[in-house]
Amino acid sequence: MKINAILLYIKPLSALAALLLSANVAAESALNEVELSANVSQIEANETAEPVVISPVTLEKPAINTAEVKKGLNNPSAQLVAIALKYKDTEVANREYAKVAETYCRAAKFGDADAQYALGWMYQNGRGVAADEKVAAQLYTMAAEQGHTRAKSTLVTLADVKPESTLLACLLPDPPPEPMVTTLPSVDGTNAENKGISEKTAALFYSKASILKIVNKLAPKYEIDANLAMSFIAVESNFNVQATSPKNAQGLMQLIPATAQRFGVKDAYKAEENIKGGLAYLRYLLAYFQGDVELVAAAYNAGEGAVEKYKGVPPYAETQLYVKKIARLYNNNSHPYKENWVKESPFLKTKKTSG
Repeated sequence: MKINAILLYIKPLSALAALLLSANVAAESALNEVELSANVSQIEANETAEPVVISPVTLEKPAINTAEVKKGLNNPSAQLVAIALKYKDTEVANREYAKVAETYCRAAKFGDADAQYALGWMYQNGRGVAADEKVAAQLYTMAAEQGHTRAKSTLVTLADVKPESTLLACLLPDPPPEPMVTTLPSVDGTNAENKGISEKTAALFYSKASILKIVNKLAPKYEIDANLAMSFIAVESNFNVQATSPKNAQGLMQLIPATAQRFGVKDAYKAEENIKGGLAYLRYLLAYFQGDVELVAAAYNAGEGAVEKYKGVPPYAETQLYVKKIARLYNNNSHPYKENWVKESPFLKTKKTSG
């Protein structure tokens, strides 16, 4: 009977499937999470049904975010298990594994811990990619830093492996959009040409006239483009003077107590005082990262240390999204900075030397 043939085919491969990662269940139940489990049940009810066919992995539409990627995965091991069931160790399977690795990398880029772990497993075991324990350790570390339990336990087995320091190409941030030129109405009603913001953004900033007035007064003293400052205020607090985050970041530019103290802010809920502290921090970051707006945004959200560690925008979902939000409001990818004012970022210094 066809059902018996199919089940006999699946059974010898269960050991292989058990070796594949699963972020949500124990390995021995991984087969039950594969999408074709419903089809197998249907065949058991009707022995004359056609054999199960596993559709090849497709990447017709670029992944926008980790949630979209996961719609096609169901769980982080589903595609791998499906390929193992269908192909064993064939050339076709290797091509399909490579596609899965590409999909995982897209999700990992957006900070998804399950995808980081799954891709690490593929590099550790050489599935769809060249085996590389250093890259695997790097990916496991990313996932472990977000609390991924299996990544933490796997890292114990790679204790003697030094994680790769250079990110995979597919994990690197997208290049920033080209700057735009538009007209920003100032608070006194006059128009001035400004690079890097859209008309919609200009209208948003102008609608917050009381805050824009303070920014226009203070920004020149810190040599900061008012549009950049307004972009950070928009993303940080949505112009809410009393905003407080779960991590106790406070006020318009969401200064945590340590940052407020660092830049002499006594009351972070006073608009002008908060903006002074935020502008001082932006001026420091711009000098430290030599005007690279993307790195400044990443550091403002995740800290300078995280940017240094990953030599670019950290693979944290929150930080990746934060950087994109700033870029949508402020399209310039560079900003003037004070040279030789603070010590240059070691990461940028090394990059220049090697380049």
